[in-house]
Amino acid sequence: MTTFEEAGVTAFMLVKTTPEWLTLTVPQRVEVFKAEILPAIEKNSESVRFRFYDTEFYSTRVTDIWVWEARDHESYQLLVEALRETPFWDTYFEVVDLLVGVENGYARNYGIDPVSTIDN
Repeated sequence: MTTFEEAGVTAFMLVKTTPEWLTLTVPQRVEVFKAEILPAIEKNSESVRFRFYDTEFYSTRVTDIWVWEARDHESYQLLVEALRETPFWDTYFEVVDLLVGVENGYARNYGIDPVSTIDN
């Protein structure tokens, strides 16, 4: 978990598993993730948080959504560069799309209270 209060940028990384990933057994996937992908994530864990959502039950185009909350744009960019150096990127997963935004950016830009059902 990061030590920052509010994410400066949130990225929704829409990915699709590749046949190479799916040919691995579940224990192999866990081991590969821990050995080859997790170190890149942990390297950036002081400035980036991570959540994982399965979507393969409802979508054939995107099997997972990885949500990244970064302290700032540079932290997010460093994370992506680190992931690109692992088999995550284009070997085990195809990155279908990246949707990057700033939560309540409009409210910050206009100096107004954000509209939300969650206490900010």
